[in-house]
Amino acid sequence: METHIIQPHNLKAAAVWDSGGSNYDKISQTIADAIEHCVLRLAPQAGEQILDVATGTGWAARRIAAHGAHVTGIDLGSDLIEAARAFASAAQLDIEFQIGDAEALPFENRSFDAVLSTFGVMFSGNPQAAANELSRVCKSGGRIALTTWKPDSSISDFFNMVKPYMAPPASPAPPSPFEWGRKERLQELLGNSFDLRFESGTSVLYAQSGQAVWDLFSTGFGPIKMLATTLDPGQAEKLKQDFIAFHERFRTEIGIAMPREYLVTIGIRK
Repeated sequence: METHIIQPHNLKAAAVWDSGGSNYDKISQTIADAIEHCVLRLAPQAGEQILDVATGTGWAARRIAAHGAHVTGIDLGSDLIEAARAFASAAQLDIEFQIGDAEALPFENRSFDAVLSTFGVMFSGNPQAAANELSRVCKSGGRIALTTWKPDSSISDFFNMVKPYMAPPASPAPPSPFEWGRKERLQELLGNSFDLRFESGTSVLYAQSGQAVWDLFSTGFGPIKMLATTLDPGQAEKLKQDFIAFHERFRTEIGIAMPREYLVTIGIRK
């Protein structure tokens, strides 16, 4: 397996996200509606070369490949990439997956007809470097498609709920991933290279209970799984209870139905 070096400042992030392993695919399933929205607006064509950045276990890559496009998926996590290969093989889809860094993509200039990232590249530690790489590898006249969580979304509230349990950020603090959910910021990051258009959407997390959401995220969502293992037992239990209570706020007569607001960005490479 060919691997590419992860930049030192991204090694910790790689370990965090990778810890979900194959169970991360169950997290992707809960945002399948938003991923499909992005793929639909990208409108992949048979024979196109398309790059999925921060592919995770390859959910979006599999959806694109089903349209007949030639897909390459790249991610920081070796276990995620191994799982992505297994899921693609099981679906009888020919997708190239490799380990790599969104801030230093291992591809030639203008290699792809389209680039896509669904709730992935927004977590890059150096947003401008990642944006520059997305632009660099996209052909003139090619397309970009992103889905990103909005700053005023329930997902932002979710991360704010978790924040007290996390170690204090470095100084200066890293940029907020939710800046990628603002049209103005996306224009700053990508507007020089792409003509951008936007569309809002809402993904709904359906579950039986807050406990069921905890069971899902504590095993498949790297940031929660790793955080829970680093806390002392008392704090870990408090995190669990706060997590469950947060999701129980979205209870209906049937179960949990949590709306999560996102932004789809579509661009044409200048």
